[in-house]
Amino acid sequence: MRNLRAAAACAVTLSLALATAACGGGSPTGGGSDDSPKTLTYWASNQGASVEVDKKVLQPELDKFEKQTGIKVELEVVPWSDLLNRILTATTSGQGPDVLNIGNTWSASLQATGALLPWDEKNFEKIGGRDRFVKSALGSTGASGQDPAAVPLYSMAYALYYNKKILADAGVAQPPATWAELVAAGKKIAADGKQVLGAEGANPTENVHHVFVFAKQHGADFFTADGKPDFTNDNVVTAVKQYVDLMAKDKAIPVGNAEYAQNQSVSDFAKGKTAMLLWQSASANLKSQGMSEDAYGIAPVPVQSGTPGAGAQANSMVAGINLAVFKNTDNLSGATEFVKFMTSDAEQKILNQAYSSIPPVGAAQQDPAFNTPANAVLKDTLAKSAVALPQVADESQFETAVGTAVKELFADVAAGRPVTEASVKSALEKAQQQMPAK
Repeated sequence: MRNLRAAAACAVTLSLALATAACGGGSPTGGGSDDSPKTLTYWASNQGASVEVDKKVLQPELDKFEKQTGIKVELEVVPWSDLLNRILTATTSGQGPDVLNIGNTWSASLQATGALLPWDEKNFEKIGGRDRFVKSALGSTGASGQDPAAVPLYSMAYALYYNKKILADAGVAQPPATWAELVAAGKKIAADGKQVLGAEGANPTENVHHVFVFAKQHGADFFTADGKPDFTNDNVVTAVKQYVDLMAKDKAIPVGNAEYAQNQSVSDFAKGKTAMLLWQSASANLKSQGMSEDAYGIAPVPVQSGTPGAGAQANSMVAGINLAVFKNTDNLSGATEFVKFMTSDAEQKILNQAYSSIPPVGAAQQDPAFNTPANAVLKDTLAKSAVALPQVADESQFETAVGTAVKELFADVAAGRPVTEASVKSALEKAQQQMPAK
């Protein structure tokens, strides 16, 4: 553990009132120390089907790092439902890890706290240079014009996973390419006695990822060009309502999924209960739950019309996990060496294969192991039709506020309350009021 109190003096509060400008901390040079060179603490995000699965993936690699360097890494795998609050607590309490995983969409928000080590050219050179990483992954590492607050670790994109047998039995010849086709296919699937589309209705992060993409498909954004929240413009309201209507009106998302927040929709799909699933790089998760790769197919996420591409044809956010170092770590050299190890070509191949994600390191991405049909869809999406969430200081509050608003709208559906354009706009107005004043 390390002392973050200097950085915490101007960092975020637990209510997500993030600072809008970075502040100093650590040693007089603005960095950490090497007072405890023999240990590191590492918070890893829950990437697999369970925390235990992640431990089985990561511990052998951490043991390998210890053998190479003599530095012991104490691992804690943190569920996504807890991770952001745990990080914010660490920046305010002074008790946190040396190295941690962060959702790449949080990069600018956490950068604004001043608690994370900036990855300037000097620090990048210590891990092999900035040019090793693909540009799309570097685009979600912090605010434009500033040194990144983190380094890409895993790259992911959303895809439509579909059960081949369920679609065939229902007479659906091809996976749907548009939302209208998905709704039409859903009626056939439901008539055949199966659930149509899985979702995590009580998970704010999943919710905001999907409504962000729907907004892009309607030519809208949640922020103005100068970074101010704009949650209630007509096209955003239309986009959010379309997503919630997949449960409320179209009956594609099961009502029970309004309470899902811990990968239950993935489990339902793996067990053959649900015909389709929108998920980030799900293959390893499905395999760990006993689903054969032959049982499902992978297609691009539907669009409003036509085929995926730029602009209104966007069909995924640029998903991924970044690796960050707390600026006031007391093992700065060891933390940097650990980042170098985790982003090395060899480890990138091992870890991204384990999680069915795409290496953000260019050389590793070219390995034949990542040329599978499943990865072809993900790589094509990342290259052509994925859009980064806004890299603004208030991004994490945006995720929490809007994602929770959608969660409450799903709860309304489950309770039998109507979801109208007016109720959607009201929920988004409430979310916007929770954003920091400008």
